[in-house]
Amino acid sequence: MYPQMTPYRVALYRGGTSKAVFMMKNELPQDPAQRDRVIRAIFGSPDPRQIDGLGGADVLTSKFAMIGPPTRPDADVDYTFAQVSFDSPAVDYGGNCGNISSAVGPFAIDEGLVPAVEPVTTVRIHQTNTHCILLAHVPVKDGKAQVLGDCAIDGVPGTGAPIWMDFSQTGGSTTGHLLPTGSLTDRIEAAGGEYEVSIVDAGNVVVFLEAAALGLKGTESCAELEADRALMARMEAIRAAAAVKAGMAPTAELATKESGYVPFLALVSPPAAYRTPMGKEILAGDIDLTARLYFMGHMHKAYPGTGSVATGAAARLPGTLVWRQLGDRARENGPLRIGHPSGVMISDAAADRRGESVAFQRLAYVRTARRLLEGTCYVRNE
Repeated sequence: MYPQMTPYRVALYRGGTSKAVFMMKNELPQDPAQRDRVIRAIFGSPDPRQIDGLGGADVLTSKFAMIGPPTRPDADVDYTFAQVSFDSPAVDYGGNCGNISSAVGPFAIDEGLVPAVEPVTTVRIHQTNTHCILLAHVPVKDGKAQVLGDCAIDGVPGTGAPIWMDFSQTGGSTTGHLLPTGSLTDRIEAAGGEYEVSIVDAGNVVVFLEAAALGLKGTESCAELEADRALMARMEAIRAAAAVKAGMAPTAELATKESGYVPFLALVSPPAAYRTPMGKEILAGDIDLTARLYFMGHMHKAYPGTGSVATGAAARLPGTLVWRQLGDRARENGPLRIGHPSGVMISDAAADRRGESVAFQRLAYVRTARRLLEGTCYVRNE
């Protein structure tokens, strides 16, 4: 029909506070290099506006999900995540996105890949980036993923049907260890200074740093933080040095160049009052922890689902920087209220400690998700 362009069937989903283009694996070229070229073209990358593609020119809307038949007997679908850069020609498969993970179950049900069973369908997701199983508990109505509901997510207008995501099987899924260095805290040298960090691998690898170590209150907005380019460069240097410490990159330079997505860097501090960009007042009594998260050279405008998983896990490990911030609010199990730039996110973590070992019965959070668009995307033949 269009001899100078190739058609590709796509669906656009919002998952939590992010958006992603979803495609079936068999719709894409098998050759990895050619596949990534197509993905970049679909998004219009690299280009800071992504004007010639479907990308939203934001780290939270330049995400890709590839879905295929399960390659494990304990899964219903395979799911591969990619963060598509608009600053460089990078398609990063280094980790997972918890927000987009929450849309995989609805996609699988809507596409008929998993039988719809009312009132809730549990979708077993093989997350291929981290080689683990995620459980999505998706409300269903009339054979499709339910959209309407009373679940509100800070950073998303309105309400939707609650989707519970269980990441209890993801401890150590990226590095092989819940604590990649074997320590609750480590000291690293970066940007001319020495910093104490906690590195936790659950959901994704997250490097936790006290906001005060950077001279911050912890309640700063994303705009305030990103306006300070020297501070952003410092955070990247710390993140890259921690990646080397965790065995995720041989050098800090390669960590920045080839692994910009993970590890995340989370700045944590005790509860404090602040106002979100939308004017919502967050009181210190509303939260257990204040957090701001950096990745891909930018600040996250809310808080990532996988970041909440690692934060919940860190809260159950006495001695980590997250546990230290909780003080008297530290408790064995139960909801952890994380104050982020757009509001509050709940991480529900339950751990069983036996000597030096820790087993998580629950590492969960709730999101909403829905299909925004389905159709054909056209890529120029070049």
